[in-house]
Amino acid sequence: MVEAADLLVRTLGEGRIDSPLQGLLDRRGTTEHYVDEADRVLFDDTLAMVGERIGKPPSFEPSGPRRRIFFDPAKIRVGIVTCGGLCPGLNDVIRGLVLELTSHYGVSRIVGFRNGYRGLVARHGHDVIDLTPAGVQHVNEQGGTILGTSRGNQDPVEIVDCLDHLGVNILFVIGGDGSMRGAQRIAQEITARDRRIAVVGVPKTIDNDIPWIGHSFGFQTAFGKATESIRAAHTEAMAQPGGVGLVQLMGRHSGFIACYAALATNDADYVLIPEVPVDLGGFLPHLRQRVRERGHALVVVAEGAGQEYLAADGADASGNRLLGDFGIYLRGRVLSDFATAGQEINLKYIDPSYVIRSVPANPYDSVYCLRLAQAAVHAAMAGRTEMVVGSWRNRFVHVPIPLTVASRNQVDPGGDLWMSVLEATGQPTSFAVPDRAAA
Repeated sequence: MVEAADLLVRTLGEGRIDSPLQGLLDRRGTTEHYVDEADRVLFDDTLAMVGERIGKPPSFEPSGPRRRIFFDPAKIRVGIVTCGGLCPGLNDVIRGLVLELTSHYGVSRIVGFRNGYRGLVARHGHDVIDLTPAGVQHVNEQGGTILGTSRGNQDPVEIVDCLDHLGVNILFVIGGDGSMRGAQRIAQEITARDRRIAVVGVPKTIDNDIPWIGHSFGFQTAFGKATESIRAAHTEAMAQPGGVGLVQLMGRHSGFIACYAALATNDADYVLIPEVPVDLGGFLPHLRQRVRERGHALVVVAEGAGQEYLAADGADASGNRLLGDFGIYLRGRVLSDFATAGQEINLKYIDPSYVIRSVPANPYDSVYCLRLAQAAVHAAMAGRTEMVVGSWRNRFVHVPIPLTVASRNQVDPGGDLWMSVLEATGQPTSFAVPDRAAA
């Protein structure tokens, strides 16, 4: 259970400099649309959850501009780095950070580190790029990241050496859970050296698996793009006798893209996700029955589902466990099962993963990226560190990095999202023996 102490954000010191944005805050107070800097955002949102608490209820520090800031904008240098896999909206966040820093705070020295954390390590030999408003003017129209990215851990000692050498006072890290663990180690090394350098994260995860941030930027674009593949697979399945469409979507440990994309089209007959064990002994006959009755079926599967059927060893450069390809495995099992039963099948398999993650952000995500970037700048200029920005109950808040990397956001099999999927698909709650009568 999250406690009040878990939500406390570190600060480098008291803000003693009048903020350039102070005029925006003169007559502002907490309302249903805004939270004053002196107020807090409650973690719990039901009477039952609040009733279980003893003592002070946990709450988030709200984001937004402060009346007094820690850093003098005219005297600081800012660094920005993007890490991990691609995701829609990376360039939007870079652009938002640069524009907010320059236009509203008057920061003139901003550098971008190339190719992820490797760009902060001297032995890799990557140069830095000066980031200006003119240089980022249209980057939001492109997918990917203008700074480049990479996976894998780098030595925080060497990274802080780089920050010291360049005189960087604020480092913005745009990345997923592995990148935020790296940011935490960087912040700890800075503390050990007694430096006053802020490390602020803008969490990026296309799978939406970072907890306590509402949802991650690029997620809506990703599941929206995924619906195109689902519609194509459904059209193919309906066009032929015994048609089966099988679409594998991103989602190593969390099936949010599969769930939301399936709900957006409302055509899927089955959704298989990592959070709900897959019993192929029950699923395969159920699928054959569905095709016999309706003439076709559509299956949406998250890449991390069904790993219990696969033997995959090792880890990638970021330390993530390597997964077996369940989509290809399931394709083979479905074809074999239909052949053994003597039932006609025309199966079309689609895996659009790299198409999904490389596209530009849609308008909703573009807005969200800009607001996250603005919130990150406000937090950093006020001296906050070892934290990320997010949206909790539609309020922008500060979240300590240790909390975001302590667990993973996943689809709750007992929650309302999975219930909506079950309602939309009509699939059984389990394919185990009690549900096999339909086959």
